[in-house]
Amino acid sequence: MAKKVLVAATNYGSWGEELQAPWDALKKAGYDLTLTTPLGKKPLPLVVSVDPDFVDPVQNYKTNPPEVCARIKELADGDEWANPVTFKNAKMADYDAIVLTGGLGAMIDMCNNYFLHRLIMDAYRSEKLIGALCYAITTLVNIRDEKNSDRSIIYGKQVTAHPAAWDFYGDYDFTYDLYHPTPDNKGTDVHTPGFLWRVEYLVKDAVGPDGKVFCDPKISREKPCAVFDWPFVTGCSVESSIAYGDKIVEVLQSR
Repeated sequence: MAKKVLVAATNYGSWGEELQAPWDALKKAGYDLTLTTPLGKKPLPLVVSVDPDFVDPVQNYKTNPPEVCARIKELADGDEWANPVTFKNAKMADYDAIVLTGGLGAMIDMCNNYFLHRLIMDAYRSEKLIGALCYAITTLVNIRDEKNSDRSIIYGKQVTAHPAAWDFYGDYDFTYDLYHPTPDNKGTDVHTPGFLWRVEYLVKDAVGPDGKVFCDPKISREKPCAVFDWPFVTGCSVESSIAYGDKIVEVLQSR
């Protein structure tokens, strides 16, 4: 029987490729996928993440390949992501792995979500694979293991982190506008002064002195960064989305 994978996404703004790439990799590998979101609504991508002309103002390059934008829009406009289960109603016992996808919204409705934490702890305690990409790694930072002095579950692990050198930190007015929102799935109108968290620093604190964080700002599409340290597969940021999906497939196929 095909392995069953629970794919978690934000309702406040996915970075399109950070959901699309691992989704397509897992689907191509033949796994049985179930999508889960906080509200049980379709995870819509951020407008900027489906704009092929968007230039990252910090890194100064076009982030979104046109063919990737077209594929994300195909998924977002279709039915494949239309009926996710809520974090609250999902049961980890039904799945072989949980895969967290990224996006700016992950810092709002995933990083400290009790029901998502419960799913991940169930996976952790039952020795199932746990994946986290880009800002979703903040979710792992915030999950604490009471059997290990309330340290993060990534304490002592090798994981990735979005480099602080890439952060929008300064004089920014950040919005979370969604692609094709609807009245019942409109995201949030919150404004933030850049990114909510300096992820690199949070992750370095969480892994402790015996862990290691991969956050080289020279990471690129040509040299992506996805790291496996059981039970975790982590991916740095959008340029590593494909590598992240491929690494999860590789690990699942080996077990």
